[in-house]
Amino acid sequence: MPRGAQRGTDAVLLFNGGRLADVQEVLPYYPGIAVKKFEVVSDAQLKVTVTVAADCRLGEHAFRVRTATGVSDLRTFWVGALPSVDERELNSQFESPQPITLNTTVHGVIDNEDVDYFVVECKKGQRLAVEIEGLRLGEQFWDPYVAILDAKRFELATSDDSSLLGQDAGCAIVVPADGKYVVQVRESAYGGNGGCHYRLHVGTFPRPTAVVPAGGKPGEELEVRFVGDPAGEIKQKIKLPAAADAQFRVHCQTPDGISPTGFKFRVADLPGVVESGANITSQAATPGTAPGAFHGVVSKPGETKYFKFAAKKGQVFDIHCYARRLGSPLDPVMYVGHANNGAVIAANDDAVGPDSYIRFTAPEDKEYLVWVHDHLKKGAPDYFFRIELSPVAASTSTGIPKVDGNNVSNQDRQVVAVPKGNRFATMVNVNRADWGGPAVVGFDALPAGLAFAAEPVEPGLAAVPVVFEAKADAPTGGRLADLRATPADPKVAAATSTNLDVNFCIGLNNTPFHRLYTDRLAIAVTDAAPYSIEVIEPKAPVLQNGSMNLKVVAKRAAGFKGPITVFPLFTPPGMGIQGSAVIPENATETVLPMNAAGNAAARKWKTAVTAVGDAGKGPVWVSSQLFTLEVAPPFVALAQERAAVEQGKVTPVFCKVTVATPFQGEAVVRLLGLPAKATTPELKITKDTKDVTFNVTTEAGTPAGKHGLFCQVVITHNGESLAQSAGGNELRVDVPLSPKPAAVAAKPATPAPAQPAAPAQPKRLSRLEQLRLDQEEREKAAKAGQPAPAPKADAPKK
Repeated sequence: MPRGAQRGTDAVLLFNGGRLADVQEVLPYYPGIAVKKFEVVSDAQLKVTVTVAADCRLGEHAFRVRTATGVSDLRTFWVGALPSVDERELNSQFESPQPITLNTTVHGVIDNEDVDYFVVECKKGQRLAVEIEGLRLGEQFWDPYVAILDAKRFELATSDDSSLLGQDAGCAIVVPADGKYVVQVRESAYGGNGGCHYRLHVGTFPRPTAVVPAGGKPGEELEVRFVGDPAGEIKQKIKLPAAADAQFRVHCQTPDGISPTGFKFRVADLPGVVESGANITSQAATPGTAPGAFHGVVSKPGETKYFKFAAKKGQVFDIHCYARRLGSPLDPVMYVGHANNGAVIAANDDAVGPDSYIRFTAPEDKEYLVWVHDHLKKGAPDYFFRIELSPVAASTSTGIPKVDGNNVSNQDRQVVAVPKGNRFATMVNVNRADWGGPAVVGFDALPAGLAFAAEPVEPGLAAVPVVFEAKADAPTGGRLADLRATPADPKVAAATSTNLDVNFCIGLNNTPFHRLYTDRLAIAVTDAAPYSIEVIEPKAPVLQNGSMNLKVVAKRAAGFKGPITVFPLFTPPGMGIQGSAVIPENATETVLPMNAAGNAAARKWKTAVTAVGDAGKGPVWVSSQLFTLEVAPPFVALAQERAAVEQGKVTPVFCKVTVATPFQGEAVVRLLGLPAKATTPELKITKDTKDVTFNVTTEAGTPAGKHGLFCQVVITHNGESLAQSAGGNELRVDVPLSPKPAAVAAKPATPAPAQPAAPAQPKRLSRLEQLRLDQEEREKAAKAGQPAPAPKADAPKK
């Protein structure tokens, strides 16, 4: 606080937060603001004196605070052209507004059901313009509303939302008569709280709502038209920067002042044309070139604007319509078609937000049309747009993923803070456009004593783990670094840019209503942490359909006894790693269980483990080394046969063993999935085992029905215990048949003559009983050292 200052002045700012007592540096992101000095007021407050240059860019700027132990979240600061005053809280009635002079910025706050009034003296014919920075300050989600009223309380102009200002508001009038005019500020739904701060600009400055053209070539000087100001169209010459700059804005300036918010302006090396105005039919299309840019306005409802260009067969262009991205109210629908008959080749509505995009390949040598209209067939003099036809060019953007994807406003671990003699890890996102192949992550420069390790980002992957390591004697320090990703193949050319997304003011559906894209990553070396961690790199692979434990060891400094929570940084595709584990107080190790799916790629991955512990001054994050995880095919395969058994009896489950990778010693095989009250002992196999048989014992209470069984094989390999799943089939448990009911006694009958007795028939055994007898005979023969008898039952069927 305050949330902004006038350029060409010094400002004293209070930075409020926590753990600020060991501050070492304030880092401004953009030129034009210099930190003269800072003073620690308390652990929760820092007083910073800054000098805002006279030519400082108007609008949003950003700071971070670097202390000996970390780097703060990003916070914004707004630079204006007008002197500022503070709101006085006796201004909540129309009859008692706060007097201010024209061309003033008011710093105020809206509480619940609060309405603020300000009064200015104006002359007839003057422009009275009002603009507010409220939601854009990034503190609270609220919806500012402004109005200009005359002395009789009639509304002369009002504004809630706007295409240029987003949820913030702005309006302007030409003063109809000498006198006092009142500016009203409130939350649109009469909400608000003590955090709804605002910067209200009130003055004679121009407030247009459109600019044509909306872009130009680097270094070019050109004339633009500003449209939508109540005093009429304004023409102005501007000088464009030598290179594209995401923060560049064009501000309308006259002798009466300069507009507080400028227009985003495209800077691209493309020849441009401005529409003729008569290009409302395909026959009157404004001619241009491809590559090139077309500028125009959908000036009335139902209007469509046409342009034409020539292209050679096979030429490919990215065609973008820039409208909402530049602050225009136009919701464009764009088409590409044949110039001779207007037949549509391609069309698009919403591709980049409400804006349109088409990738166009010319089917033959000829002239083509590109045309645009509003989605709802609206139109007005400020419905401006720019269409760019650009050759397809390879590019790469980098960033840091949100560690809590469900909380888009969370800035946790969006900076790199590496304790001395320790490590810090983060994922780096690499988004390729129009090229493939591996990419190499790098930085323009790092703080002294700091290095990093990262594998190339493979084709098909969009992120890579990066581990930073600081020397034990590295000086504490930091910088804003350019994070780059370039093609590993030097023959491939792709522009690279850093695109770190900072979100503010989260609304419905977790939508950020204001966001700032920064082009540099804050990296710092901090004081030593009281602990470090190391992963004991596995000497054996994780098997497909298998699992193992990853051991994490902590080294504690003297006196540090607190718990340490560890997290996997990156889980390779097809693998699962437990989300976190705790190294308990005074302990030095824990494990993270891991597994691999049956379809996980058999290969090696690089990853790391991160950890956080409370060092007494807040949480401190560190990481392990970059280590290797390998996924390999199963060592053993089992072909398990279906089995059936009656409750209370025993049945064999046969498994054929195939050893794909020989192993030393014995492996343990367990039959899993047995129903309650059914048991079988575990077995052991070697690399030479061909089959195993589990004798499953059931009880009378074993649940009847079909039960899925599978085997777990536990192998010791290179000192590591590897568990894998194998086999799989069905065990059917049947209920025994009930005994036949006893025969009812009958009346004695006359005995029949005695007949010779028939020879006794041998008892016919069921196939299951015969299998059991065969197994018993084989076991007896094996104990007696005799050859196994031939089985009497049929061979089991698959």
